[in-house]
Amino acid sequence: MEFVIHDTLTAMAELLEGPLEDRPGALREMLAPMRAAIPVPGDIVDIHHQGGGFRVDADDPRYLPAVRRMIEADVLGQVRHELERASEALREAKQADSLQVMFVMGNPGNEHLMNVAGGYYGMGGSPGWLYLLAWPSEEVIGRIAHCAVHEFHHNVRFSNVEWNPVTVTVGEHVVAEGLAEAFVRELSGPSAMGPWSSMVTGEEFDRAYELIMADFDLAGMQNTPAYVLGDSAVRNFGQEPRGIPDMAGYAVGLRLVDRALAATGLTAAEATLLPAAEILRRAGIR
Repeated sequence: MEFVIHDTLTAMAELLEGPLEDRPGALREMLAPMRAAIPVPGDIVDIHHQGGGFRVDADDPRYLPAVRRMIEADVLGQVRHELERASEALREAKQADSLQVMFVMGNPGNEHLMNVAGGYYGMGGSPGWLYLLAWPSEEVIGRIAHCAVHEFHHNVRFSNVEWNPVTVTVGEHVVAEGLAEAFVRELSGPSAMGPWSSMVTGEEFDRAYELIMADFDLAGMQNTPAYVLGDSAVRNFGQEPRGIPDMAGYAVGLRLVDRALAATGLTAAEATLLPAAEILRRAGIR
């Protein structure tokens, strides 16, 4: 697979060095190649801000040094290297010929990004695209490339296992997140994993597990994110919370996947090719 990594770090540095009034237009130009892959109406600048992206309507002295730090660390080179390793590890799976990658810096003043999402996230569901967003704190800057692997796993998995927005279930979505984290761990070790699967423990985990398993077969993408991302995200989407702790779907998904891999002897890479229901059936979990 060919990876087309857009040089957004240079673009963001130039944007931040320019006048404030020119920045919205520069951001639109930077994001234009993937606008068609974002299924949300409206101005891309507004969508960027709502998603926790750095502000282009206000100066922040933290922004430019952060971009320069990522350039010095060769974050985009790290992303390419880890994606190439992931592609090789998943060589038995069907993969597209090419994949474009767009990285955008986050806003350290965005409460949801920093306090709920752990400072970074990605999206790998748009055909032909990976989107990554992060504020490069000391804890995050070295994990951006591993986040790319997590999203790449989604992209590959759902080139091999059906993901229909109408019929996809809570269980399929939750297992997909757990399996993506298990694959990151398999490829690069536990320290490469995101924080999401360890955020919910104890009684909160037990409550989330019960709620998710009760609605495991509930279908429709309008329903599934509530069980993966939790109540804070759902409120941001303007939807009704389901009583799920923030990010609990990752913890439940990883627990299910770890049980299934242990029971079946499958690797995370091998399980990538199987629907969630089949993985759990083989493990005797459902």
